Amino acid sequence: MTEKRFYATGKRKSAIARIYMKEGTGVWQVNKRNFDDYFTRESLKMIIQQPLEMTGKKGLLDFYINVDGGGIAGQAGAIKHGISKALVEYDADLRAALKKAGFLTRDSRIKERKKYGQPGARKRFQFSKR
Repeated sequence: MTEKRFYATGKRKSAIARIYMKEGTGVWQVNKRNFDDYFTRESLKMIIQQPLEMTGKKGLLDFYINVDGGGIAGQAGAIKHGISKALVEYDADLRAALKKAGFLTRDSRIKERKKYGQPGARKRFQFSKR
């Protein structure tokens, strides 16, 4: 018997998380490191596990996560988004609850590009009449 694996991609700002999920005992691995070693802040751990607590799947699934880009908080948001998408693939009945909580919505806010001839995206050089 082959066990079924589920895959989803989560994104937030410039962070991208690839989530591999399967039924198991609650093993977490982020970038080949232990979950608690990678995320040391309790608030980020809570954010990541929100979809599992809401659906009652905490401790029933194993996660192998590759995350790249952005900062630590953006990566946590990307993982949360990816886990939510993987849970929908795992059980389509969870979609309504996750959608209502806003976990399936991608936070698309990214840094605005710098414009040519200017010091930043919005900042302008100081105006001088003479």
